Amino acid sequence: MKKPWMVLREKLKLGKAADPGRLSVIRDPGDRVFSVIIGSASAFVIVLLSAFVLLLFYDSLESIERFGFSFFSGSDWNPVETELNPISFGALPFIFGTVVTSVGALILATPLALGSALFIVEYAPLWLGKIVSFIIELLVAIPSVAYGIWGLFVLVPFMRSTVEPFLQTLLEPIPMLNMLVEGPPIGQDLLTGSVILAIMILPTILSVSREILKNVPRLQKEGMLALGATKWEVLTGAVLPYARGGIVGGAMLGLARAIGETMAVTMVIGNSTTKISPSLLTPGYTIASAIANQFTEADSSIYFSAIVELGLLLLLVASAFNILAHFLTNYILKGGDARHA
Repeated sequence: MKKPWMVLREKLKLGKAADPGRLSVIRDPGDRVFSVIIGSASAFVIVLLSAFVLLLFYDSLESIERFGFSFFSGSDWNPVETELNPISFGALPFIFGTVVTSVGALILATPLALGSALFIVEYAPLWLGKIVSFIIELLVAIPSVAYGIWGLFVLVPFMRSTVEPFLQTLLEPIPMLNMLVEGPPIGQDLLTGSVILAIMILPTILSVSREILKNVPRLQKEGMLALGATKWEVLTGAVLPYARGGIVGGAMLGLARAIGETMAVTMVIGNSTTKISPSLLTPGYTIASAIANQFTEADSSIYFSAIVELGLLLLLVASAFNILAHFLTNYILKGGDARHA
C-alpha cells in the first residue's frame, strides 16, 4: 500500500513548466471543469477586447482611407462642406490639447503624490498615515461629473480671478515663459483642465507610490542608518533609487487616466478649436472631450468615421500607457531596481 505522501506526490506532479515554482493542476474532473471555466473567461476577455478594437478600426476605415496621415497632422476640423471650405478633419488640435492637459496634470500631481506617499510611509505615525490615505483615496470614489461641476462653479472662477492674473504678473517679464500666459484670463482653458485632471489622478499615483515604497527592504534602510546616514540620505540613496521604477509606473498609470478622462475636463477646458497656441490660457479640446461633444452631431458617414478614429486613437494611446505602467510596476515589485541601487 502506498504511503500518503507518495499518493499526494502523484496527484501533485511538480511541473517542469515555464514557472517551476507552480504545481501542476490536480488530475480531477472537478479541477478540469474549473480550469475550462476560468480559461474560457480569460479567452472571452481577450476576444471581447479584440472585437472592440476591430470594430473601431472597421468603423474608422472611411476616415483612414480618405485622410490618411493628414488626419493626425491637420489642424482644420470642418465637418460641414461649403463652396469655400470642403470637408476636412484634422485632429492635431485635439491631440495637442490632450498632451498639454495630461502632461500638465502629471507635472502637478506627481510631486504631491510622491511627497504624500513618503510622508505616509516614512514619517507619519501609523494612525495618521491611515487617515491621510483614506482621505486621499476618497477622491477616487467621486464621480467625474461631480469634479466637473465643482470645477465649473468653484475652480474656474478662482482660476480666472486669482491664479491666472498672478501667473501673468509673475511670468510676463520672463522671456519665453511669458508665452505660456498670453491672452485674457478666462478660467475655462488648458490650464484649468490640467488642474482638474491633476486632482483626479493624484490618488492613483499616490496609491501605487505608497505600495512601492512599502516594498523597499527594511534592511536596506537600516543599513544606511547604521552607517551614520541621515534620513534624507536614506531616502535619496536607498528608498527612491529602489522604488523609481514603480513610481514611474504609477505616474504612467495616472497619465493614462488623464488621457482618457472626459466629463470633468469637458466642462472646464472651453471646447474651442481655435489655432494651436503655446498659451495655457487659451480654450481648447482634448480627444475625449471632442468625442463627447460631437458624437451626437455626426450626421454623415465621414463625420462619424472621423469621430470613431478619434476613439481608436484614444484607446491605443491609453492602452499603451497602461501596459507600460504594468511592466514598470512589476519590474520594481520583483526587485529589479534593487540590483542597480
